[in-house]
Amino acid sequence: MSTVRHDRIHSLAPLAALALTAWATLVSPAHAATERFQDLQVEVIGSGRPLLMIPGLNSGAEVWRETCVALQPQVQCHLIQLPGFAGAPAVASDDFLSGMRDRLLAYSADRRLDHPAVIGHSLGGVLALQMAIAAPRKIGPLVIVDALPYFGAVQNPAATPATLRPMAEQMRAGMLAADATQYAAQTDAAVANMAHAPGQVATLKQWGRDSDRATTANAMYSMTMTDLREPIAGITTPVLVLGAWAAYQPFGATEASTRQVFATQYAALPGVRIEMSRAGYHFLMWDDPRWLQTQIRGFLDLPAAP
Repeated sequence: MSTVRHDRIHSLAPLAALALTAWATLVSPAHAATERFQDLQVEVIGSGRPLLMIPGLNSGAEVWRETCVALQPQVQCHLIQLPGFAGAPAVASDDFLSGMRDRLLAYSADRRLDHPAVIGHSLGGVLALQMAIAAPRKIGPLVIVDALPYFGAVQNPAATPATLRPMAEQMRAGMLAADATQYAAQTDAAVANMAHAPGQVATLKQWGRDSDRATTANAMYSMTMTDLREPIAGITTPVLVLGAWAAYQPFGATEASTRQVFATQYAALPGVRIEMSRAGYHFLMWDDPRWLQTQIRGFLDLPAAP
């Protein structure tokens, strides 16, 4: 990967790297009732194979609705709204990722979901990996959308939570100390090149502003302190990773160089399958929806779309 791209990623990280995801109302069947479970908000749609759908940082559950509708009637979607993001009530957590992982596993057990498939985008993808590491016999196939086992090592593969801790602490303190105008400008800039459509980018900006700042700061710190590059060796379920690279093409990235970053980070995961979108930006569910849906259908052995 070129030095130019490394510098670009570093200038956007961690906000750009962690996926401020969401999209407003999509054409779909009437929304099902949303229920609460241990600070999660979950909307269940359909009655087929259970599929937990986890959005990313500052994201609303709506990010997955179009994908869910496209996969009907073969899957039962569980659209997850994480607390503190996109206007959802916040909850205190010393380690955001571990806390959400435990809630998601508890939800699956409480609802008696049989080896549910899990699809997660960015931060949601890291949560999916954590779930499979913690409960390898209870979680089904994973679809990881533009997420890495350790975002902190994108610029420097030798980076570890220990070496990045001072930076992460400074980042969190800076986010919490910024005035409202500065913070809004930071979150707006982070999503400027995350999706193709200007309308979607505008929604991302609004959802970032609607998210609880302390939750966002703590979640980003948690991401920087969570390195799964070695623990993923314990995952036994099949894993499909869908990556994006096109947004960084003006800064020297190529599909091959970005694929190598993914391959390096997932090296410890036996049998992982990595596929790269040709044109989609970070939000592949919007920018390259048919490709993403086809990849999911094939991976989960679902019938082809009509």
